[in-house]
Amino acid sequence: MFDLGFMEMLVIGIIGLLVLGPERLPVAVRTVGLAIGRIKRGFADVQAQVEREIGADEIRQQLHNEKIMKDLEKQERAQAQQPADEPKRPLSNVRRPTPPASPAPDSAADSRPTSDTPNPADPAPDSAAEEPLNRPHER
Repeated sequence: MFDLGFMEMLVIGIIGLLVLGPERLPVAVRTVGLAIGRIKRGFADVQAQVEREIGADEIRQQLHNEKIMKDLEKQERAQAQQPADEPKRPLSNVRRPTPPASPAPDSAADSRPTSDTPNPADPAPDSAAEEPLNRPHER
């Protein structure tokens, strides 16, 4: 603590012996030793309490960080499962609605019947064109 060598302690002992005398010197040394021990224990207690407080703060921070990480993982899993629930199809298989044909004046399209009943002269409709859009592609 004070980095006292043997010579310094010897000088302090001789001065103490001369000032206090041989009868009171042992009591004085014991009292000084006890005081130094109390001071050291006091510093050790304060140091341990500070380390506990710092350690408790670190533990609280670590637990808070772990909770945040778990919440983020749950969100990522939820986002990962959301698209997985929908069937995956290549975009090339998705049919786009065809725009309505604009009638041309004096064309053959005007001569066709406009009702929803099939015309026997028309060719059979393509079965693939009537397939619903939300149905997954089958191979």
